[in-house]
Amino acid sequence: KLDLKDSVSCIFVGDGSTEEGVFFETVNICATKQLPVLFICENNLYSVYSALSERQPKTRKIYQMVESMNISSNQADGNDVDEVFLKTAEAIDKIRSGKGPQFIEFSTYRWLEHCGPNYDNDIGYRTEDEFLSWKTKDPVANYENKLLSTNFITEVELEKIRDSIEKQITQAFDFAEQSPFPKFDEVDSFIFKS
Repeated sequence: KLDLKDSVSCIFVGDGSTEEGVFFETVNICATKQLPVLFICENNLYSVYSALSERQPKTRKIYQMVESMNISSNQADGNDVDEVFLKTAEAIDKIRSGKGPQFIEFSTYRWLEHCGPNYDNDIGYRTEDEFLSWKTKDPVANYENKLLSTNFITEVELEKIRDSIEKQITQAFDFAEQSPFPKFDEVDSFIFKS
C-alpha cells in the first residue's frame, strides 16, 4: 500500500488460528488501515485433535465473526475448485478496486494427521464414517473427473501432469536432502530486521 502497488497479500489461516489474539489484532489493523489483504481461512473442522465444536460456540460462523470487525467476508466450499477460484478472484478484484481487505472461509477437511504423512483415524478424535463422507468431496479427484467427463483433458494428458508433478516433488526432496547444512555464522542471515 505504501508503494502504491497493485499487490495483494494473501494470508492463509486455519480455523484454529482464528481463536488467537494475534489473529484479531491483524484483522483489526488491516480493517483500520484498509490494507490490501486477503485472508483465506481453511476450516477443516479440527485444530490438532480438537473439533471445532469443542473450541468455538456452535452457532458462531468464523466469516461472520470477521465481518463484524468491518472486513467484507464470505464463505465457500473449499472442495469445489471452480468456486475457490471464483471467490478468490472476486475478493482480489474487490481489494484492488479499493474496497479494503477481504476474508473467505473455505469449508474443507483434513485427510491426514495434523502434521505428518500418516492417517490417524484410529486414535479416536474423528470417526471413520466422517472421514469417508468427506472423502467423497475430495477436490482433486472430483476435479479430475470433471475435466475427464467434459473431455477437457484425456487420461493420457492427466497422467503426464501427474508424472510432471511427481518429478518436481522428487527433485525438490533430492535437492533438500543433498544440500549442505547452513554454516553456524549464517544463523541470523535472511531474517527481517527493522
